[in-house]
Amino acid sequence: MPVTDPTALFVGVATWDVVADLPHLPAADGRVLVDDLVAAGGGPAAAAAATFARLGLPARLATAVGSDRDGAAITRALVDAGVDTSLVRVDAAAPSGSCVVLVDRSQDARAICVRPGPHTEVDAGDVLGAGLLHVDQRGLPAVEPHLAGVPAGRRPVVSYDAGNLDPRRCPAWVDLYVPTLATLAQVYGDADPDAALADGATWVVATDGPRGAVAADRTGHYRIPAHDIAVRSTLGAGDVFHGALLAAYARDLALPDALAYANAAAALSCRGLDGRSAIAGHDETAALARKLPATRTADAPM
Repeated sequence: MPVTDPTALFVGVATWDVVADLPHLPAADGRVLVDDLVAAGGGPAAAAAATFARLGLPARLATAVGSDRDGAAITRALVDAGVDTSLVRVDAAAPSGSCVVLVDRSQDARAICVRPGPHTEVDAGDVLGAGLLHVDQRGLPAVEPHLAGVPAGRRPVVSYDAGNLDPRRCPAWVDLYVPTLATLAQVYGDADPDAALADGATWVVATDGPRGAVAADRTGHYRIPAHDIAVRSTLGAGDVFHGALLAAYARDLALPDALAYANAAAALSCRGLDGRSAIAGHDETAALARKLPATRTADAPM
C-alpha cells in the first residue's frame, strides 16, 4: 500500500558494543593481539533505525537505557545517526544493554557476550500514531497489547524482525515478516514462505546469510544471491537489511526491488567492523541494488 507518512517508529533493543577484530579466538587462559578494537552503538532495532535514517527517511526509536555512561553513549550515537531519541527511556534501576563481540577472521565467525538492558516500553498513542512500525524480539511484546485486535486501517504498517531470538509465527497484525530462512523452517516446519503469507503477512522476506535472501508476496516468489564484496564483518548486517527493507517499502518499491535494495544495504554495511559505521546512503545503496536484481522463481524459493 502507498505510504503517506514515511516516518518510522522502531521499538526494541539498543546497546553499546565493544567489537574486537581477532586473527582467531583466544584459547582458555590465553591471550591474542587484536587487529582493531572499536566501541559503537548496536542492537537490532537501533541499527535498523540508524539505517532508515541514513537512507534519508525520518526514524524514531523507543527503547530503554540505564543512567550510566553506556546509556549516554547509546543515545549520543543515535542522535549522531539522525535518529529521534525522544522516546528513549532512562531506567536508573538497570544497566544499559551492552555486548562484547569477538570477530574471528580465521573462521569468518563471531562470538557475542550480551548484557541485557532495561525492559522496553512504549505508549499506545505512539504505536498507533506511527505510519510505519518496526519491532525486534523485545519490541514485539512491548507493542503487541496495543495492536492486537486493531483493524488494519487504524494501525501502522508493521515490520517484524523474527530473526533468531525468540522467533514467532507471523502475528495477524504484522505486514512485513522478516525471519532468517532457518527460523522460517523452525517456526513453520518448512522454509516455504506461503505459510506466513497465509497468516496475514503482505511480504515475507527470509535472509540466508552468505547465500542471500528469498521473498514472497501474493504475486510471486523471489530469490537474490549475496553480493561478492570484501567483508570485514557481518555484525549487524541483518539489522541493516531490516531497516533498508522498511525504507524500500516506505519508498513504495515493489517486493523484488525492495529485496535488491535491502540486500545491497546489508552488503555495504559489511565493510565496517561494527554494525553501523559503513551503512551507505540511498544513492550508493540504490546503485549497487541495480547491479544485482532479484529473480523470480517458479515455486517457493527453497
